[in-house]
Amino acid sequence: MIYPPHRVVFIGLKQEKLLQVYAADANGVFHLIRSFPVLAASGEPGPKLREGDLQVPEGIYRIDSLNPNSKFHLSLRINYPNEEDRARANAEKRTNLGGDIMIHGSAVSVGCLAMGDEAAEDLFILAALTGLTNIEVILSPLDFRSKDLQEMPPGAPKWTAERYAAIKVALKRYERPHDHTKR
Repeated sequence: MIYPPHRVVFIGLKQEKLLQVYAADANGVFHLIRSFPVLAASGEPGPKLREGDLQVPEGIYRIDSLNPNSKFHLSLRINYPNEEDRARANAEKRTNLGGDIMIHGSAVSVGCLAMGDEAAEDLFILAALTGLTNIEVILSPLDFRSKDLQEMPPGAPKWTAERYAAIKVALKRYERPHDHTKR
């Protein structure tokens, strides 16, 4: 692997409480570099819909800024709500979508992924060296590469199935840590 990598993907798995870091090699093939336990994340399966719902978003995002002066040690800001989130909310006439969703240090969270300070430092430095435009973030209710939801989350909007289908497609591009037969 080259360091810093040219492209990185963070995969946040809510049910598994895990953040996986994949990096592209010189040929553009992604490999699992490391998995970090998520020390705290609030909410249940289902997309974030509004300010104060305590949900970690679900979807495909970017890192839009780094904060070295975070109240939670260091933080990487996720671009929630993204264009798709705003379009869905507009169609449903929802406002107050919330925001300031971070991957950060510490071990407390209200809609963010709290990783602990040491992990936050590793992720922060990796993001800074890789470049924010070269990082994708996939936030999923669970690891769709190995299992599926038995039913849609209660109260989930009709479009949730479509969002989960997009997440499933995105996840299939990345080998599961214990499955070395798929390429």
